[in-house]
Amino acid sequence: MSTPAPAPLRLAVVGCGVIGRLHAEVAAHSPDLEVVALVDPYEPGAAAVAAQLTGLGQPEPRIFADLAAALDGGGIDVVAVCTLSGTHASLALEALEAGAHVVVEKPLDVAMGPARRLREAAAERPGQVVAVISQHRHDPASLAVHNALKAGRFGTVTSAVANIDWFRTQAYYDSADWRGTWALDGGGALMNQGVHTLDLLLWFLGEPVEVTAHTARVGHERIEVEDVAVAILRFANGALATLHATTTAYPDLGVRLQVHGTDGSAVIAADELTFFHARDAEGTEWENDQVARELREAAVQGPQGDYANPHLTQWTDIAAAVREGRDPWVTLEDGLRALATVRAVYLSATLGRPIRVADVLDGAYDEQATHTGFTAPLGK
Repeated sequence: MSTPAPAPLRLAVVGCGVIGRLHAEVAAHSPDLEVVALVDPYEPGAAAVAAQLTGLGQPEPRIFADLAAALDGGGIDVVAVCTLSGTHASLALEALEAGAHVVVEKPLDVAMGPARRLREAAAERPGQVVAVISQHRHDPASLAVHNALKAGRFGTVTSAVANIDWFRTQAYYDSADWRGTWALDGGGALMNQGVHTLDLLLWFLGEPVEVTAHTARVGHERIEVEDVAVAILRFANGALATLHATTTAYPDLGVRLQVHGTDGSAVIAADELTFFHARDAEGTEWENDQVARELREAAVQGPQGDYANPHLTQWTDIAAAVREGRDPWVTLEDGLRALATVRAVYLSATLGRPIRVADVLDGAYDEQATHTGFTAPLGK
């Protein structure tokens, strides 16, 4: 006699913009999830997402103007926070305190103070899952490189190069008042566009120790944040990495991430593994043709089918974490570390000196917000 499938987790999507619509669509294709509530003060946006869901054969969700009203209505297992970056941690904390599991879109927030408060609250509620979206960890190419690094096939990891060479028009920034602001966007090319690649860099190379950086705004007007960020990162294992993020690379060159070691190297470009050459402890050489097997082994960790994609794979893991009472693959700590590294880049560029990531995590720079004259507000 077969075991019946568990009932889908009841999901509230907070924020019905582009990202919220994406998560609602993913939920509609997942047997693990059912969207029961949409939260957005702009009712037409929420109504459009509701119509999208019913068009996919899903039950019509309830619509609320704010999260408190949705939580008061009960019947919600998981809250997905898909709002402006500067509101992420506070909404996640509200959902957590109401007893819900929480999934936060990248970045975790725009400042360390709210993110740390969320971590403190989560520590008091070990039975509740808090995950941060970082779907590129679930890309087959990323998994293949991670598996090879974990198996030691690259030998001593020595360096990495991360390039986020994107292009955004002036119209993109002019399309909404919050775009390009420190308070709600939290930064520019690095915080908004580059944080996914930075997360992969940390996943591959480990604990970041120190950052030296410069930022600039050279290709856009009427924004507070950077459109170019360049940094050198030093890691606990001794490896060094360069990080370049921009929204001024016309016509858009995409993302490229290289990892180098004494026994191998890999290149991921546009989410595809374009180069891989390594040798294992027995001296076997692994090249691009053999690594196809690595990609297949990585891919089976996620759902298969016409709609299979990294977002759905991450949600599958999150649902399993809720049901199994374990940590998700991408944790709150992962999101906090990525945020602290971005903030370290901005602090280094602002203060003109190297910044230790651990000091950012511990709150050593929070009081810098009381100073004036900085290029970038440092924010509590």
